[in-house]
Amino acid sequence: MKTVTIYTDGACSGNPGPGGWAAILEWNGREKELSGGEAETTNNRMELTAVIRALAMLKEPCTVELYSDSKYVIDALEKGWVYGWKKKGWVKSDKKPALNVDLWEQLLPLIGRHEVHYHWVKGHGQNEKNNRCDELAVAESKKF
Repeated sequence: MKTVTIYTDGACSGNPGPGGWAAILEWNGREKELSGGEAETTNNRMELTAVIRALAMLKEPCTVELYSDSKYVIDALEKGWVYGWKKKGWVKSDKKPALNVDLWEQLLPLIGRHEVHYHWVKGHGQNEKNNRCDELAVAESKKF
């Protein structure tokens, strides 16, 4: 399987408010940048959308090294929380409804196609690609 490295980020001005998402895909020495946004959204929705859009670009099963500064996304996937929420009818362990179910339902089949390794990175830190994603996501949010 090909190994693809993906960096993602989401941004929101106000929460909810205008938001943007961005991703960088790296494979075989090449890079592709993706970005978009919505007029009324949340930061977590933009974080999820970035991962969905990036994984949707992959035409075949791959080994994916996924880098995100979103604890929400990384922990829910890596620690398996999202699978528990789904099994319980999208209810969290605190008995509250899980949020962003529509996006999780888009993401899970994409995750299932690939061998994904999760990497949390500190936002606004030393990771050049994460910082570039942040820049792109913020620019997208400003379009609304």
